[in-house]
Amino acid sequence: MNLSAPTQVVFIIAVVIAIIALLMFLSVITFIPVPAFWVMTIAFVVLAVGCLLKGA
Repeated sequence: MNLSAPTQVVFIIAVVIAIIALLMFLSVITFIPVPAFWVMTIAFVVLAVGCLLKGA
């Protein structure tokens, strides 16, 4: 399995999701009914998929 760098769009999407999770953890954003841990996990999965798939 060859890894490749994620595209800039995938990286920015993952960073935005991670920032949302951080704001949820700090109780700045309270209207999302999902725990911050799972939102951060989604950000990591998006980034991992971007590394695993070539051109994604």
